[in-house]
Amino acid sequence: MILIARLRIILNDVDPQPMRQIEVPLKIRLDRLHEVVQAAMGWTDTHLYEFRAGGVGWGVPDPDGFYDGPMPAKKATLQKVLEDTGARTIQYVYDFGDDWDHSIRIERVTEAAPGVTYPRLLKASGACPPEDVGGAPGYEEFLEALADPDHEQHDDVVSWSGSSFDPEDARIERMVERLDQLAKKWAPRPGKPKAPKATP
Repeated sequence: MILIARLRIILNDVDPQPMRQIEVPLKIRLDRLHEVVQAAMGWTDTHLYEFRAGGVGWGVPDPDGFYDGPMPAKKATLQKVLEDTGARTIQYVYDFGDDWDHSIRIERVTEAAPGVTYPRLLKASGACPPEDVGGAPGYEEFLEALADPDHEQHDDVVSWSGSSFDPEDARIERMVERLDQLAKKWAPRPGKPKAPKATP
């Protein structure tokens, strides 16, 4: 029996606030959950990240071991983190310069539905901020400049982001496409048929 976790992800300190409701296997490794969050939110996976729960962090350890960084995300699963910490909400921080702070709430755990591939998107609202915009304060300034043609930075932000940025548009089709790609990439490979044993 495969168990599925329904997660609600929100990006904190941002208005309008992006929200994603997704389902993933409960036993998903955290490095893969990172890929799911990136795909669901619309980030470009070009910065470091860390999951935090119960005073512990998981991410990409420092290869040189110069500092006590997070534990390796690829050696932990969502199920193990929930069991070990008792947490129902996990913090996910992306890009330690901009410090995008996400809350991932575990809404429920159910059995996998027959014929459904995971991860999958259930609901989404709000656009992901542009990468490298300067965190939540920079995003607020960006939206102000974008909305006001008389703003001194209006022309700059339009040329930088394109004039089509809509903070309310979650771009759901792109999200579904990216999550489908992950589901296909992680699908179990059918085993090779065994050659029949030669009879003596």
